[in-house]
Amino acid sequence: MLKLFRQIEEAVATIRKQWPKTAHAGIILGTGLGGLTEQIEVEASLDYEDIPHFPRSTATSHRGRLVCGMLEGLPVVAMEGRLHMYEGYSLQAITLPVRIMRALGAELLVASNACGGMNPYYSCGDIMVIEDHINLLGDNPLIGVNDDRLGPRFPDMCEPYDQRLVERALAIARREDIIAHKGVFVAVAGPNLETRAEYRFLRMIGADAVGMSTIPEVLVAIHAGMRVSGLSIITDMCLADALKPANVEEIIATANAAEPKLRTLVTGLLAAEAENCQ
Repeated sequence: MLKLFRQIEEAVATIRKQWPKTAHAGIILGTGLGGLTEQIEVEASLDYEDIPHFPRSTATSHRGRLVCGMLEGLPVVAMEGRLHMYEGYSLQAITLPVRIMRALGAELLVASNACGGMNPYYSCGDIMVIEDHINLLGDNPLIGVNDDRLGPRFPDMCEPYDQRLVERALAIARREDIIAHKGVFVAVAGPNLETRAEYRFLRMIGADAVGMSTIPEVLVAIHAGMRVSGLSIITDMCLADALKPANVEEIIATANAAEPKLRTLVTGLLAAEAENCQ
């Protein structure tokens, strides 16, 4: 972890040449969710390969671009496409962008993803506001010698997802007539989808939805002292006793169709942030 500080400084120096503002929020856009960048007043845009030490996204539908600008009156930095463990990156590499967002000034992280629903009360296209998570990746981005300049050795995780933001997101959903649930997200390494027995196990231990991302970024955000909001789009149903083969094209299409709902929640959260900053 000790090498991270220099890498962060070098990446930030490159970004600052194009965008000198202090960010308020960082946004991570997952599978099929890149459309939110259309609402950002873009002031700078950098491909991941143009930022020192920034990993390159290889996942389907992930563009791989860092967008800096204004959204709902707040300066934001948005990742148009995230990184995953199954792409072969270490969790420290995957979460470096969150470190960079924090170094740019971001106090808030909004992390979105597309995931499979295991709660039988959910449906494809619904939104799940993450209230807690279970890490089954078998790894942790905070392992190694701790750099106290980046955060504490033992960050507390009693409330990884800011509960005021959870309730605010649910209130926005009710106001906008969006079906949204409060639930627990579990992350697995992938890239394969789970077996019926694995879905039964994940449901049994308390998970409502399953994916292959988000938790590493949240761990690092908490380590860095950020507040976190997590939002999931349920793109397919993973019910062990009624399981059908997954279709990646259908999953991406569902994420694309539900993206306006996610956009409404994110912009609503940022609008509320802007009001609180006045």
